[in-house]
Amino acid sequence: MTASQEPATTSHVPSRRTVVSAVGAAGIAAALTACGGSDEDTSQPAGNASSGSESSGSESSGNASSGSGDKGKEIAKTSDIPEGGGKVLADAGMVVTQPKPGEFKAFTNVCTHQGCKVNKVAGGSIDCPCHGSKFSIEDGSVSHPPATKPLEEKQIKVSGDSITLA
Repeated sequence: MTASQEPATTSHVPSRRTVVSAVGAAGIAAALTACGGSDEDTSQPAGNASSGSESSGSESSGNASSGSGDKGKEIAKTSDIPEGGGKVLADAGMVVTQPKPGEFKAFTNVCTHQGCKVNKVAGGSIDCPCHGSKFSIEDGSVSHPPATKPLEEKQIKVSGDSITLA
């Protein structure tokens, strides 16, 4: 073949099957990355939590610091926390439960699996919507994996009908 007789170059256009397969593989890789099995808080926390069936709604959608500067700040009324249940308090960054009449507990609202925000208290557990972890309302311990570490307990004080940060 001489230079004047070179074959015409054709551009290769991938088939629809190739494109769909590549996009599907990329989606699966992204999903596997997002659902990694690590107990480290490596992912971005989910948006603000709202409470679910046994709770009567989130205080508001913001996230306030629950550091030492907020000591003594009221976060809820005892009447807001159902017996045998609890309530997600997004503003305070915690969940307050009442496992037994008159006994109140508080835990962080951040799941120990990958840092998502728990979103409801139902059936005796604090539930994370991201991967299905559940925690006991009594002590924050894991009652259903994939989380392997309990929720961090927060210090609160109950005085009359007021629940404050301790």
